[in-house]
Amino acid sequence: MAKKAARPDINVDNVCFVIVKAREFDVQVDVEEPDYGSDATDDKFVQILEAYADNPTFSELRSFIEAMNDDDQIELVALAWTGRGDFEPGEWDEALRLARERHRGSTALYLCGMPALGDYLEEGLAAFELSCAETEQSHL
Repeated sequence: MAKKAARPDINVDNVCFVIVKAREFDVQVDVEEPDYGSDATDDKFVQILEAYADNPTFSELRSFIEAMNDDDQIELVALAWTGRGDFEPGEWDEALRLARERHRGSTALYLCGMPALGDYLEEGLAAFELSCAETEQSHL
């Protein structure tokens, strides 16, 4: 009997939340007006796309990742690496091993510093025939 290929054991809903927040964070631009004091509704909320130091999107994403247990953080990193093309789905155990070996410091800061994190995670899910489609449907 053939051995079943290893797959991520992480909660897909959690990965999908990280994808959404990472994309919100990725679309932000450098701050053009550091002492922003205008009325947000008058300006159509454009300042939300600027990366202020007290950025609520970054804070929410970082806090969410930091609240995950170590195993889920390790799987999130391995999933991002798989989506980035560093590992193939058949190399999942190797990706996990390496992510576990390198698990030092803040996983949240590491992942938030990864350009296109949302895309990498989505591609990582797709590599294992998983997606956020079910999650999105359940929230409608």
